[in-house]
Amino acid sequence: MTPFRFDYYAALHAAAPRILEDARKEAAALNIPDEWRGRFGVSGSNSSAPGTLRKEVVNAIVAASSDYHPLVRIGDEIRRIVKSVYGDDFDAVTINSAEAALALSYAALLAPSQIGTGDPGRAVVVVPWERHIEHHGSYGRPVPGLYKDLFADRGASTGEFGLLGRRIPFVDLALTRLAGARYEIHGVKSYAAPLLLHVDADASGAVLEAQARRHAANLAGFVSLGYDTPGFGHPEKDPDGASKLHKQYGRLAAEFGVPYIADNAWGTPFLGTDPRPINADVILYSMDKVAGGPTAGLIIGKEVSLINIRRALGVHGERFGTVSSHGKGSHAAFDPGKEALHGTLAALRLLRDEPRRFLQPVDITWQIVEDEYSRVKGKLKPGIVINKTVNSGGAEINYQDTWDNGGFGIPVFTHEDRIARTNIYNNILADIGIVPNISDDANILINPGAGTFDNNGTVVEERLRLAVRASFLALVVLQNWSDKIVAGKR
Repeated sequence: MTPFRFDYYAALHAAAPRILEDARKEAAALNIPDEWRGRFGVSGSNSSAPGTLRKEVVNAIVAASSDYHPLVRIGDEIRRIVKSVYGDDFDAVTINSAEAALALSYAALLAPSQIGTGDPGRAVVVVPWERHIEHHGSYGRPVPGLYKDLFADRGASTGEFGLLGRRIPFVDLALTRLAGARYEIHGVKSYAAPLLLHVDADASGAVLEAQARRHAANLAGFVSLGYDTPGFGHPEKDPDGASKLHKQYGRLAAEFGVPYIADNAWGTPFLGTDPRPINADVILYSMDKVAGGPTAGLIIGKEVSLINIRRALGVHGERFGTVSSHGKGSHAAFDPGKEALHGTLAALRLLRDEPRRFLQPVDITWQIVEDEYSRVKGKLKPGIVINKTVNSGGAEINYQDTWDNGGFGIPVFTHEDRIARTNIYNNILADIGIVPNISDDANILINPGAGTFDNNGTVVEERLRLAVRASFLALVVLQNWSDKIVAGKR
């Protein structure tokens, strides 16, 4: 008898030691050198392990650390770089992290005013139920109540000092299901997995519009991820390359006269998601992920929106009248510091002036993923979808369709599995010496960077190919164990 899904994942969890043992045996043929183990993989970086820097960025930071530079000059030069790409109607500011950029954007653009007599107002922000909403969808109170415990176990610290502590007073997050998405329960740490490969942009726009009209009296804005791949809900693109779903957010924000914030932390400025065609008021980046910069955040947006943000950071001029400054505003704790400013400036110059140095690794990565998939394609169920992603700097592997027609496909692990360390796919890679990447909800990102770049940002193809081969090996091992469990042969 075919197992129920919770029995299936319980059996996977019980078999985890044997699954790892099988993976080790299979991985022996890869001949991974001992000195490489744990020092290379398929991740460019993450928040706890920032990416490697190109020599130009390192040199800029080193030179700045031994010289005197008023920081306002560096901040203004970053603004000039951004304006030279997006036009004079856009502006920019550097901050200490993308998470700080989110917190500040909520506070400066979405939270209700506390000035004036009477009861405080409430602000409602419409957020799609997509991946990683523990970041951009946790700065308010989730509504309806169905979602109030959605983030219960995410992050290193939950409750008052974790995600509850993030919430901004009097802000509600109206979480909205996207049309065409599937929200199924998966994982050893059992939670709903947003499966977004077949999202319908126009139908989703209608759902989002209905949600906005429901909360029109208190509507403060729209917030979504800026990632533009099919696995993140963006299979439909316009001729200009922009996601139709992103354009729906921008259209609705314009119609209701509220801001649209795109959280593009795992994105590449200038080369990836363009804020102009999607009408984003603000787009946020983590410079140390795939953008090639130091540990810092970057906020790019329309000038009218950036005024509030820059004022809050204390960089929008002195009170006695200057065009810009670098003082201590209400969010002084978000100051990025001298080295981060110089490194961000150097990285942005490279992105603008030498884009091939970023685009070529994307092409190489995508080709390696295609090659390695062709080696194992016959061992995996149909339904694997591979896409190139300039925005996220590599390739995306999605396997949600291996579960089509009610059958059991490759096991799907949730974000909660990653936090609880029950994501067996990631555990296989780590056990055989490969640094894993984001692999939540049947969606895997492959990026060069972790031990697969030299200091010029050139891909070390031998290492990257080995890491990608190991990634598909892990999927094959999991597919085999899935079949055993379904057949009752475990």
